[in-house]
Amino acid sequence: MERFKVGIIGCGNISPIYFEAGKKFETIEIAACADIDMDRARSRAQEFGVPKACTVDELLADPDIDIVVNLTIPKAHADIHLRALEAGKHTYGEKPLATKLEDGRAVLAKAAEKGLRVGSAPDTFLGGGIQTCRKLVDDGWIGEPIAATAFMMYHGPEIFHPNPDFLYQEGAGPLFDMGPYYLTALVSLIGPIARVTGSARITFPERKITGPVNYGRRFPVETPTHIAGVLDFRNGAIGTIITSFDVWGTKTPRIEVHGTEGTLLVPDPNTFGGPVYIKRHHHADFIEVPLTHRFTENSRGLGLADMALAIREGRSHRASGEMAYHVLEVMHGILAASREGRHVEIASACGKPEPLPLDFLS
Repeated sequence: MERFKVGIIGCGNISPIYFEAGKKFETIEIAACADIDMDRARSRAQEFGVPKACTVDELLADPDIDIVVNLTIPKAHADIHLRALEAGKHTYGEKPLATKLEDGRAVLAKAAEKGLRVGSAPDTFLGGGIQTCRKLVDDGWIGEPIAATAFMMYHGPEIFHPNPDFLYQEGAGPLFDMGPYYLTALVSLIGPIARVTGSARITFPERKITGPVNYGRRFPVETPTHIAGVLDFRNGAIGTIITSFDVWGTKTPRIEVHGTEGTLLVPDPNTFGGPVYIKRHHHADFIEVPLTHRFTENSRGLGLADMALAIREGRSHRASGEMAYHVLEVMHGILAASREGRHVEIASACGKPEPLPLDFLS
């Protein structure tokens, strides 16, 4: 199979797993990398055997690059997506698709104009854990989904990240940083969201790094750090989501989906594996369900590999820009609802992505 040539823009902390994806998935190969810090680009190229390290402009001008992987900071996501599309290249990026709704719309419009694909992380919903959950839902094991809960709560990335400032700026915070994992999982299991409301606050206006690197450095907080949202799905199910960088500990489950015939415990959507538990109406307790699908280890780049294959096969890819935009609009809607004290209707829609075949890429 001829591989799509991929160029990575942004060689920071998350990039190694994408470099490894070029060796893991037969639909893609990493042909070049770029970064605003050329030394960092050269270092990653040498580390992973990538033949070309270059500037961003040089990568975008390279006629051999088919797909750009956008691993820049969130504020730069939309700009790099647009530049890649303008250069005639498909683009796949880290979440979120953009920080502003108008920028997300511009990215999708440019892709449509150029006849190109936009894909976006997270692709963890394609892992064996959540794909097993999807099969259970689709096969009717919990009946009709009627409710869901999702919780992502801890005391913030300053406990381990050496430079967490950007995670407390506009376009980040717990909702935009981690919310896409949870919301994408819910959309993939239940379907699109029609209406949201919520409440949000900044609890600590200043944070202190407590990890070993840069310990004690303080920085300001510019975005809400505890957010509670209510999600009205188009199929009538009602969801609750809480994302927080303010709590010291919790025993809440990651995600639960409740149906007319049972309850499903969904694994951590920031991972690809299990465990998966189910309690049907006649069960005395939850039982663990063996995983039905592959990709249970860290398989980031799976959505990119699927997009490359989808381009070749002429079908829709699963980790789509449309779903990423829908999730972006939901997150903005929750914050707008808190500011304005109202429900917010979600204008965008996306279909549930097709489940992965059991033998996908085998």
